[in-house]
Amino acid sequence: MGLTKYRLGDLIELLGQANTDLQYGIENVRGVNNLKKLMPTKADLNGRNLSKFQIVNPGEFFFNHRTSRNGAKFSVTYNYESAPIICTEDYVVFKIKSECEKILIKEWLYMLFNRSEFDRYVITNSWGSSTEFYNWVDICSIELGLPDYITQKKYVDVYNSMLANQQSYERGLDDLKLVCDAFIDQLKHKRKSISIGNFIIPIDNKNIENKPYRFAGLSMENYFIDSIADDTGLDFTKYKIVAPDEYGAVLMKVGRDGRLTIARNMSDEHYLISPAYYTFRLKNINPDYFMATVNRSEFERHGWFSCDTSARGSLSWSEFISLGIPSATTDEQTIIAELHKAYSMREDINTKLKSQIKDICPILIKGSIEEAKKTKEA
Repeated sequence: MGLTKYRLGDLIELLGQANTDLQYGIENVRGVNNLKKLMPTKADLNGRNLSKFQIVNPGEFFFNHRTSRNGAKFSVTYNYESAPIICTEDYVVFKIKSECEKILIKEWLYMLFNRSEFDRYVITNSWGSSTEFYNWVDICSIELGLPDYITQKKYVDVYNSMLANQQSYERGLDDLKLVCDAFIDQLKHKRKSISIGNFIIPIDNKNIENKPYRFAGLSMENYFIDSIADDTGLDFTKYKIVAPDEYGAVLMKVGRDGRLTIARNMSDEHYLISPAYYTFRLKNINPDYFMATVNRSEFERHGWFSCDTSARGSLSWSEFISLGIPSATTDEQTIIAELHKAYSMREDINTKLKSQIKDICPILIKGSIEEAKKTKEA
């Protein structure tokens, strides 16, 4: 069959179904990140009028038309969940036309969106001054050569198979976390709470020798990452060193994000982190038991409740170390620590599986296009 040229706008249609009856609430709100994944919104929605939010049914796409300050990526995804979600009215919602579903498969289009080549095209063709945009008219103008439906489906089946395996693995991961949390809940009801300050030794090692350690940040998933901040002109002698088995904590924005970010340096190298962050080491406690308890949403809620009334909603160091975790015997700590280590190891594998699925999208798109070309030549 070969490739057939289409204008994307001829295959998709703009939507805009508002949540007028407030059928969907805050728990249904989703955003899209620059990894092209659905995510819970970080915005404070208390008092927000959700009737203006747009309904995105399963299989429908939406994107953020603002492209500036987004890591040179275009934030677009589709609702791959089993139920409708809602997104802000600032997003653009669309779907493949019903009569075109035998021409273009939604997963194939999503894989196309996941190519770095597509991101570069969008960023190059975005427009604006202080804020750049890529709008509905722009996405409609994209021209593409489509393989036939059978060829698309062949490669979509490979993608869906990998995705199903990853999701199955993730469900097992959730079950393991449930067991770990249940064990901690049992301790909470039969043991007294003890302040984490009993186990923390604060440290404040500055990089006064200006050593070229890796500049790191802390993710909201509680591990160290390469910092995305511009380090041009920074005075790294003022930055804090995090040695192996030491910890970093971000106590700013707790009230805004509802998250307490605490990470342990599990590597063999030293990191440099912002002087605004806190660093510490532990004593007289199993480090994996500590991480299992402080990474729980319940612990974060206590931190949120204790933060100040500033615009950022920061948590002071004294309030932080006064937060409590269940007291546990050495054996109990060991059991929970082993569960947490198993969970962390599998979570890392799950993250790698997700990355592999994203990385294979360009390969599958290229494979389907090349196969379609060969079919035409034959």
